[in-house]
Amino acid sequence: MYRTFRRGMIIIAASALLAACSSGGGGQPAAPKGDSTGVTATEILVGTHQPLTGPAAAGYSEISPATKAYFDFVNAAGGINGRKITYKVMDDGYNPANTQTVVRQLVLQDKVFAILNGLGTPTHTNVLDFLKTNKVPDLFVASGSRSWDQPQKYPHTFAYNPDYTVEGKILANHIKENFAGKKVCYMGQDDDFGRDELAGLEKVLGASGIVERQKYVTSNPDVGPQIGALKTAACEVVVLATVPGFTALSIGTAARLAFKPQWVVSNVGSDYPTLAKQLGANKGLLEGMLAVSYLPSPIDMSDPWTAMFKKIHDQYNGKAPFNGNAIYGLSVGYLFVQALVAAGKDLTREGIIAAIEKGGFKGPGIAPLRYAKDDHSGYGGQRMTKISADVQSYFGKVFETDSEGGPVIEFTGERPAPPTSSIPS
Repeated sequence: MYRTFRRGMIIIAASALLAACSSGGGGQPAAPKGDSTGVTATEILVGTHQPLTGPAAAGYSEISPATKAYFDFVNAAGGINGRKITYKVMDDGYNPANTQTVVRQLVLQDKVFAILNGLGTPTHTNVLDFLKTNKVPDLFVASGSRSWDQPQKYPHTFAYNPDYTVEGKILANHIKENFAGKKVCYMGQDDDFGRDELAGLEKVLGASGIVERQKYVTSNPDVGPQIGALKTAACEVVVLATVPGFTALSIGTAARLAFKPQWVVSNVGSDYPTLAKQLGANKGLLEGMLAVSYLPSPIDMSDPWTAMFKKIHDQYNGKAPFNGNAIYGLSVGYLFVQALVAAGKDLTREGIIAAIEKGGFKGPGIAPLRYAKDDHSGYGGQRMTKISADVQSYFGKVFETDSEGGPVIEFTGERPAPPTSSIPS
């Protein structure tokens, strides 16, 4: 009996020693608490769905290579906590059915750590519930739909773009102050993108302030009937909530119909180099076009963030144009690395969600990021741009607002300088 008792005490003591070692008292460190799917000692596997082909490929197909370029730069410097970022990009052709297929592959077969910057309102809406069910971090969605900012319903999903209602209010504020008495009309995509943008316009201008409303679907490139209706309504200012291909189609079609309103365009469809490439010899039709943005200008090399991104772009993505899409992709990569740094060495899905909800991220954007536990929206403001003599430039103040009935106010905060290493610490 004594020998049996003694053996039992030895086993208990040994178990206690192992427990102490595993909890940080010596020996091997404890495994991270939480889900570390997609994370190894040397790699972080991240996936995305992007329109590399299809109706939204013009311009948008340039985003993910720019994000990868930033990751390649970080990886060349040793990665984050010894881990290099692998970015698996899947083409969904801007087709929601395809999005569901490729995202299921990324999550169930490839077992990615997170979905990063999945692009498109109709496409990403189709995978929200799947990502929630599988508890996959759904980070910095490339769309301004208000759906991404529902922390109670979708606790793993975070927006990136200013939401379209915020954008609509900022555009409407400019229209109200500068085009009083003009007939204002609207054409938008037939989904949350278009509906949210219109809601923002109406919050400032009122429902009666929009004299004609038209919508389009990306599966039908004939926008002649819609543009014809806008001309018939004698529209003087036309707001477009369009992806780049349909911005170009709308402006080109209007020219054929001898219809020349003041164009005011959503940020997502307003990148000048992309539109100029689409219109070719007719790029002069873009002269005077107004839009908004919230990231560094790709032509302003006096902006230290632009200069930093240009250097990385030239080294790791040099065959692609350095335009607004490149800046967007690089900025997304920078923010994701910020989140990885904040999440710490023992990287888990739960840890990166908590790090983003803690907030405090600052970087290249000219407006503030709003992440908090009860706020999963992304950037909260924008500044007007105008195309003049082949140049798209900022003008005026930076404005911010909410998605409800709050005022459009000037944002006076300052951006920090980029880190000397070009990698957040």
